Amino acid sequence: MNMLFSIIWFVVIFSVVVTSHEFGHFIVAKAAGVRVKEFLVGLGPVLFKWKKGETTYKICLLPLGGACVYDGMDDLEDDVIMGTEQTEDPGEVKDRSKFLHASPWVKFAILIAGPLFNFILGFIVAFVMVNMIVIREPVITELIEGGAAESAGLLPGDKIIAIDGETIYLYDEITVYTSLYNGGEVLITYERDGQRGNVVMTPLYDEEYGRYLFGIINDTYVEELHGTDAFRYTWYEMRYNVRMVWKSLGGLLTGRLSRQNVAGPVGVVNMVGDIIEETSPYGWETVLVNMLNLTLLLTVNLGVFNLLPVPALDGGRLLFVILEILRGKPVPAKKEAYVHLAGMVLLLIIVVIVFFNDLHNIFM
Repeated sequence: MNMLFSIIWFVVIFSVVVTSHEFGHFIVAKAAGVRVKEFLVGLGPVLFKWKKGETTYKICLLPLGGACVYDGMDDLEDDVIMGTEQTEDPGEVKDRSKFLHASPWVKFAILIAGPLFNFILGFIVAFVMVNMIVIREPVITELIEGGAAESAGLLPGDKIIAIDGETIYLYDEITVYTSLYNGGEVLITYERDGQRGNVVMTPLYDEEYGRYLFGIINDTYVEELHGTDAFRYTWYEMRYNVRMVWKSLGGLLTGRLSRQNVAGPVGVVNMVGDIIEETSPYGWETVLVNMLNLTLLLTVNLGVFNLLPVPALDGGRLLFVILEILRGKPVPAKKEAYVHLAGMVLLLIIVVIVFFNDLHNIFM
């Protein structure tokens, strides 16, 4: 039963995140007069489909992705895969309702809208979370005896406001820092009785947690919001999640994070199951807050990931649009399509690797 609930939660969360992304592309394309032939949520066999106006809407079996198929794009992909060639009359007036013939600024707006709508969804989710009072400020409520913070002279009640010069607003930002810590001294800026001070500490490795720790505990939450507090803390939550995703990507590239820190769909389903098991004794509100937190992480993750300058992703396509703006003319559509096809193959290989990595992390 727990596995069933895990799968249901995963399907709901991932479908909302993916639909938000594709809806961003869709609504801006429609507003700009670019025809959208298909709007897909999910991959694989089609479960439901209907047509309204010029667009066919499809809901597919696997909630692992989605797509907006613009007019002309599927023909180009068929040409690349089949090795055929379409000829154009040089004197023919370009049909601006086709994505390939739209102005570069229109294409830029359509492509950037997907990640942007992920961040908009994230802001909405973060706002709901903040109003459910789940905020922890970086205030020390207890020191671990013999820990790095105690040795450095920090005291309960001290508020950490910066780590190595980077301002922090939430206690969870400390956890992200220690997860990516790679040795050496750490400069801590704190506030005590309205006065700021600095100390230098060296985090200590903890065998139980398998990482370095500051040796501090925070078990208090912001109890009441006033005025614009909800919007301020919502911004802090968004900032924290974007920075966490970005730094985690950097940690994977530099080797500071291992494959155990990477999760694909199977890993996320397993994560959902763990969250349900651990939080259900505390009531449905606690479960809901944690699911909202996971939704926030996934939507920010999708937004940031799609902005990477990788072929086949929005970021890779944006590079070609920027190049078109700088050159004053587009890169030949077929050459661009070959690049994105190669990127798609690479992404599929990564998906397979992540799938087996999930199985390894769960069963090994």
